[in-house]
Amino acid sequence: MTRAIPACPQCGLENTYPDGNGSHACPDCSFEWPMVAEAAETDETDEAGSDGTVRDAHGNPLADGDAVILVKDLKVKGSSSTLKKGTKIKGIRLVDGADGHNVDCKTDLGSLLLKSEFLKKA
Repeated sequence: MTRAIPACPQCGLENTYPDGNGSHACPDCSFEWPMVAEAAETDETDEAGSDGTVRDAHGNPLADGDAVILVKDLKVKGSSSTLKKGTKIKGIRLVDGADGHNVDCKTDLGSLLLKSEFLKKA
C-alpha cells in the first residue's frame, strides 16, 4: 500500500515529494515541512489545533495582539490590490471566521480576515 503524499500546506498544490531528510518539499513554492507534522494534521479538521489553538504556517501558536508576517502574496477579493509577502501586521485578533479565515487584522487596505496558514509569527 502506498501512502499518499499531502498537498503543500503553503500553496495548496499537489506537486510535492518526500525529500529524504524526513520532510516533504514543494517544488512550486520551495516550502518544506516535516513528515512528523503530517500525522498531527490528519487528526485536525481545520487550522485550529485539537486544543483550540490557532497556529501559523510553521505551527507556532498565535494569540490576540501578536504581530505576524505574510508568507505569500495574497490577492484581496473585491479589490485590485495585493498584500505582499513579507508585510508585517501588528495587533491581530483571533476569530471564528467562515472558510478558515480565523485572523482579523487591520492593514493599509483596511480591516481584513486572513487565514493563519498564510502567516508566520513575527
